[in-house]
Amino acid sequence: MSRAMGQVGLIMLESTAVHPQGRISMKDLGIWNEEHIEGLRELVQEIQRYGGKAGIQLSHAGRKADVDGEIYAPSPLPYKRGQTIPNELTLSQIQETILQFKEAARRAKVTGFDVIELHGAHGYLINEFLSPLSNHRNDRYGGTIENRYRFLKEIIDEINEVWNGPLFVRLSVNEYHPEGNSMEDIVYFSKRLKDQGVDLIDCSSGAIVPARIDVFPGYQVPLAEKVKQDAGIATGAVGLITNPLHAEEIVNNNRADLIFIARELLRNPYWPLKAAVELGIELKGPGQYGKAWEEAFPVLEKWYPN
Repeated sequence: MSRAMGQVGLIMLESTAVHPQGRISMKDLGIWNEEHIEGLRELVQEIQRYGGKAGIQLSHAGRKADVDGEIYAPSPLPYKRGQTIPNELTLSQIQETILQFKEAARRAKVTGFDVIELHGAHGYLINEFLSPLSNHRNDRYGGTIENRYRFLKEIIDEINEVWNGPLFVRLSVNEYHPEGNSMEDIVYFSKRLKDQGVDLIDCSSGAIVPARIDVFPGYQVPLAEKVKQDAGIATGAVGLITNPLHAEEIVNNNRADLIFIARELLRNPYWPLKAAVELGIELKGPGQYGKAWEEAFPVLEKWYPN
């Protein structure tokens, strides 16, 4: 709610599990049963009350789940040596998981969310099916690029039956491994996603296998730009984007269609006020915040001169 008061346009609840065994940790949010709706609805209504839109990222951690009990993946391959070996999903379990995503989407609609994002990045279950590094199946869900896409395809087909709002998909556009998905593979996936009605690709990278990544402000922006150009689909840029002028450059130069900001909004839920001052845009706070923000502009202009 602080970010909504701070005038963030879209607030995304990250990594909300569609099944208890699909949590990244035991403390993850969940939307796997009806009991979750009431609490999530209260949060959504408060976000919308202050003018924001509410999004939810539906996720299953697959082999990266850190929970009590068994974990599951496309193939019995651990994320890295020494970690738990997951059980290979059977065909019937795959169908059950697809329906878990569908039911989660239905609950998201009932709850009142404005946007759904499917987490298909960072080595979680959807990413595990997409990547040849983690998917060694020899049935219709593995092997060829068409087969590796099938799990995500069928999830979206089912979600489209219960959801008609904006649908995003997060992808690891670079897997930082020579035998992982290439940019051509990612463009193939992105075109297929567009054909299925997906509105935007949230372009992240890595974490399907351990890798050293050279990170710096905007290091993933070229990924969003390439997918946008080659697949003809809207993209979101993410990754160490903290400066308003940097964010504005990315959007105005048509390198991406929106900017995802995470850690900086954890540090400062009123970051949009800083951005408004730097970019010379009038931004009014909600309710009693309005006067306080109006009085703050002369001070902030000294800190953030145009």
